[in-house]
Amino acid sequence: MAGAAIELTGIQKRYGPAVALAGVSLSVARGEFVALVGGSGSGKTTLLKTVNGLIVPDAGAVRVLGEDADAGPPHALRRKIGYVFQEVGLFPHFTVAENIAVTPKLLAWEAGRTAARVAELLGLVDLPLELKDRPPAALSGGQRQRVGVARALAAEPALMLMDEPFGALDPITRDQLGGDYRALHERLGLTTVMVTHDMGEAVLLADRIVVLREGRVVADGKPAELIAQAVDPGVRQLLEAPRRQAERLRAKLAGEAT
Repeated sequence: MAGAAIELTGIQKRYGPAVALAGVSLSVARGEFVALVGGSGSGKTTLLKTVNGLIVPDAGAVRVLGEDADAGPPHALRRKIGYVFQEVGLFPHFTVAENIAVTPKLLAWEAGRTAARVAELLGLVDLPLELKDRPPAALSGGQRQRVGVARALAAEPALMLMDEPFGALDPITRDQLGGDYRALHERLGLTTVMVTHDMGEAVLLADRIVVLREGRVVADGKPAELIAQAVDPGVRQLLEAPRRQAERLRAKLAGEAT
């Protein structure tokens, strides 16, 4: 696919007798925001981790930003890709600034450039500069997740991978941070692939939704198109979950008001 940031062809992965991925092929265009959805064990996270080499497939080809993923050492690939996950994984004994600066230091950036980048990123993720010298334990959950996003963006990657990045947050913080990240995606011209269990989040944030079941892609398209056209009963049930939830909420509130 011309202009593709990610090209996965025939990806297979097994864990003993269990099939995690059964020949998945997927292309993600540069600048696109793709949500991977599906039930637990459908292969979402396994597929995401094949992109940055955290999982090596048993068969198939992975191309990232125009190059074969196995053309060089795995760490060189990962430094080109931002990665955000639910538990954040900040280093507890580092300050906020030190956490954000991890990859720039590995890349031997000059100290002034690194400090300027830390300050720039705190602004991008809407955190005050005075937080830079605090440890992660002094931050709220939402602030820690924003630091995680800043750290993933530190080395100016074109590609971001996100694995349930907002799942541990309260609903209000989750909604705000999701919207803020989508704005960053647009502003910085990123390519984003996000794993989520929240269909409402997928519909609101993504340009395209890919539905996985038992290690296979069973639906792939723009949210409105999938909702209107899905014929697979399981896919339709998954896509209509936000609407059903909204209807139950309206009915409950109407009942309490009478």
